[in-house]
Amino acid sequence: VQLQASGGGLVQPGESLRLSCSVSGATLDVYAIGWFRQAPGKERERVSCITVSDGSTDYDDSVKGRFTISRDNAGNTVYLQMNSLKPEDTAVYYCALGSKRAQDPNMYDYWGQGTLVTVSS
Repeated sequence: VQLQASGGGLVQPGESLRLSCSVSGATLDVYAIGWFRQAPGKERERVSCITVSDGSTDYDDSVKGRFTISRDNAGNTVYLQMNSLKPEDTAVYYCALGSKRAQDPNMYDYWGQGTLVTVSS
């Protein structure tokens, strides 16, 4: 299983970014993709996750109403649309694959490389 995260960059507060996670080699009938982020000096935290087969989602309270997770019809790519970005959203963002949606990063078996999101004026 391979995951490839992309789409990070430098934006100003209030602007938007869309992250993509390309998934290949997944053999589970049901699996979830989670987006996590890790800021310098902080622990990795779950931002959002989606069950690829039925589109069920979860969000951290800090991003509800601003971020939207989705997947393409084939389930090969999962997106994280991030609107109204704030400086505190600055972090390296990772996508990960697990057998079900979970907040605990230890529940995810495969990880992509991170993509840096910087929100600064």
